[in-house]
Amino acid sequence: MNTFAFKNKTYNVDSNGYLIDYEQWDENFAEGMAPEVQIIKGLSEEHWKVIRFIRDSFKQTGEVPLVYKTCKSNGLFSKDLKRLFPTGYLRGACLLAGITYKERLVNYFGEEGSGPRFVAASKEARPQLEETTYRVDVRGFLLDPTEWDQRFAIHKAHDMKIPGELIDKHWKIIHFLRDSFAKNGVVPTVYETCEANQIELDELERLFPDGYHRGAIKISGLRVR
Repeated sequence: MNTFAFKNKTYNVDSNGYLIDYEQWDENFAEGMAPEVQIIKGLSEEHWKVIRFIRDSFKQTGEVPLVYKTCKSNGLFSKDLKRLFPTGYLRGACLLAGITYKERLVNYFGEEGSGPRFVAASKEARPQLEETTYRVDVRGFLLDPTEWDQRFAIHKAHDMKIPGELIDKHWKIIHFLRDSFAKNGVVPTVYETCEANQIELDELERLFPDGYHRGAIKISGLRVR
């Protein structure tokens, strides 16, 4: 366990700076951690509005709100969220709010290339879905991204009740995520994914209704640490 100290108070955090116990959170934590997530000039009322929304939503529902809901409820587009939290929704806004995506399941234990070529592969892979065993954590995220294949994506998409089959737009995003991770060793932020694929959050939501991290990234065999 690591610690983070600010204004004579010490907080227990993990190796990535996330608060271990969200109950330990206070505004002091968010203020002190802001420079660590590239917010240099301090937290504005715009920042606080998002941070408080995330925490209030979690208290009401027991779940971290999806990036789509946070943006819609606060009248923000992806470019606005990027301006406010340059390191990302999870690695910026949620971190400052003292909650991670993992908290979504705190009371929910146990549940959880070219287009034509990929479409064809999807149909062929169907009968083989049960023949491969994948190592995943309790939230369904693949433990080793090198074990990923198209069958994993198809099966995971089916589990997550994505309507119909994975289409070209799904595969374009999935392969962008995997290629970017292979090149940089870091999962792209939701902003980078939207910009690279020339889509807005509303279209990303239609493609991956379970969320960016719990949908697109999970299906891609990756996870944000």
